[in-house]
Amino acid sequence: MRVVVTGGAGFIGANFVHLALKERPDWTIIVIDKLTYAGNKDSLPDSGYEFYKLDIAIQNQELEQVIKSCDAIVHFAAESHNDNSLESPWPFIESNIIGTFRLLELARKHHKRFHHVSTDEVYGDLELDSSDKFTETTPYKPSSPYSSSKACSDMLVLAWIRSYGLDATISNCSNNYGPRQHVEKFIPRQITEILQGRQPRLYGSGLQVRDWIHVDDHNSAVIKILESSTMGEYYLIGANGEQTNMQVVKKLLKSLGKSEDDFVHVEDRAGHDLRYAIDSTKLQTTLGWRPRYSDFDAGLEQTIEWYRNNQEWWEDAKRVTENNYLKKGH
Repeated sequence: MRVVVTGGAGFIGANFVHLALKERPDWTIIVIDKLTYAGNKDSLPDSGYEFYKLDIAIQNQELEQVIKSCDAIVHFAAESHNDNSLESPWPFIESNIIGTFRLLELARKHHKRFHHVSTDEVYGDLELDSSDKFTETTPYKPSSPYSSSKACSDMLVLAWIRSYGLDATISNCSNNYGPRQHVEKFIPRQITEILQGRQPRLYGSGLQVRDWIHVDDHNSAVIKILESSTMGEYYLIGANGEQTNMQVVKKLLKSLGKSEDDFVHVEDRAGHDLRYAIDSTKLQTTLGWRPRYSDFDAGLEQTIEWYRNNQEWWEDAKRVTENNYLKKGH
């Protein structure tokens, strides 16, 4: 099978390429990436795949030829940082909505299998003291330009399935962590702050809850869906990894030999969601998927070690990221 991976130089996409080359050696992997600040070719393996620097939001002949040559598309490409979406929404509209539309039209024209990777943030948030979890029937209630753009892209996929009979599926995943994640994101930012001798910072109270999943577990679920699901199915991917932001920071500090209270609170982000939690029963019962990293602490230790051992991968991006935050007064 020839599989196009959009956003394949980003965090989740690059880890998907690593996993697919290891576990599906009979696949041909074709990476498409625009190589924005969040895309890094150094995240990809040294060989074993094809690479095309392309913007999925721009209609062009090369993009069409790449899609025409494949059997399936796994669509990871997206602008995904909430802070950035609040500062400048347009790149999220362009990439997440227009880019998805372009790919859907090419997939329809050339009759390609299409899997759309989305987020649990399309559902908004849950109350902190609730035991509720998101399911495949939870109404959409996005709260940021990022999550609303992903909600729109999900709706496009559903419409192309119903109106045009596109062979497509959708998955919505909880917060990912693991190697090769850009240092603007919560866990790698805190790890690298501690490694560079600075205090981690927590938005607001730090009691916001995220349902963490190791990136390899997310990607193993995507492979399972791509191979085993039927057209039009919709899955939530989660690993029962609920942690408050404060709990995560304290775990990181302890693992890196610091006091668990060596952090500072900063002003909360506008519209900050309270709690995410995913019920992945459908995925587990119908496709037989199970997370490999069921122990969040073990996955976190593996992630810490990767950043400790790969400073050359992140130090330039770290410098740029922190300078940008300073300029914005964050």
